[in-house]
Amino acid sequence: MSGLIGKKIGMTSVFSAEGKNIPCTVIEAGPCVVTQIRTVEKDGYEAVQIAYDEKKEKHTSKAMMGHFAKANTTPKRKLSEFKSFDEELNLGDTVTVDIFTEGDWVDVTGVSKGKGFQGVVKRHGFGGVGGQTHGQHNRLRAPGSLGASSYPSRVFKGKRLAGRTGGEQVKVLNLKILKVIPENNLILVKGSIPGAKGSYLLIED
Repeated sequence: MSGLIGKKIGMTSVFSAEGKNIPCTVIEAGPCVVTQIRTVEKDGYEAVQIAYDEKKEKHTSKAMMGHFAKANTTPKRKLSEFKSFDEELNLGDTVTVDIFTEGDWVDVTGVSKGKGFQGVVKRHGFGGVGGQTHGQHNRLRAPGSLGASSYPSRVFKGKRLAGRTGGEQVKVLNLKILKVIPENNLILVKGSIPGAKGSYLLIED
């Protein structure tokens, strides 16, 4: 499963050949540098580690500086491993957006926007208790009953309650690549993708 590390630029829309306006996400994908080759003999599994986005040396640990020096590259911010690539890669090789073509289908993984502590209406889509009449005071967005009091005299695990929302890793499957712009390392992917502008994404074939 080949792929790239990218960065979410924002959203736009393009017109299809039929004249349909299609919303899409602009992703800066790569270029990524191969920083490690995992092998069965040494690591117990096969994978290719790639790195993306420049980082200052003063913000990089000595251990990581040595790691990047082996690949003869500058320090990078984001590292990730992918199972396999169509072509054989060596340490220090560069992987670009050229591995994708228009019409390909990809899976994109990102970290969703953090919403902070939210109530059950926003977090789980509860409808609220009752209505605004019938003696309701300020309980419209409350969760309602949490369970029986006599038995089991506790709240079951997994009960949907208020809590911290967002900031979780989300994987969106089967997104179509509408356009590849290799000169700017950009791809346009149909639909929306989790995360804020500037957040890192993993794009898998």
